[in-house]
Amino acid sequence: MTYDRTVYLETDFATAVTRVREALGEQGFGVLTEIDVTATLKAKLDEDMEDYVILGACNPPLAHQALATDRTIGLLLPCNVVVRADGDHTVVQALDPQTMVALTGLDALRPVADEATRRLDAALASLRGTVAER
Repeated sequence: MTYDRTVYLETDFATAVTRVREALGEQGFGVLTEIDVTATLKAKLDEDMEDYVILGACNPPLAHQALATDRTIGLLLPCNVVVRADGDHTVVQALDPQTMVALTGLDALRPVADEATRRLDAALASLRGTVAER
């Protein structure tokens, strides 16, 4: 089972991060956390790496439904979305919400995972104008 949903964009990193935030917002996701992995590794380990940020996206109604089904599901929340430089492209990867069902084995989470998948796919699809062929 793959655990990601990925698009490749022909745009710079900063523009991609802005567009991803907007696309998520249009689908009811807020960004609760932002981890600048590049800056953190530089500051803590003096290691250089490509631009890489992890956005913790949350759709409150869906998170509430998931938590009502299984309190432990918080371990898989929020939905991480990675934006990273990859040569002259930018990669956007979202954790596949179906992972919740696969890991827990709880069919009661399927409606939440299906709706989250629909919304994340719509957000990723809205970035199409800058999608690179792969």
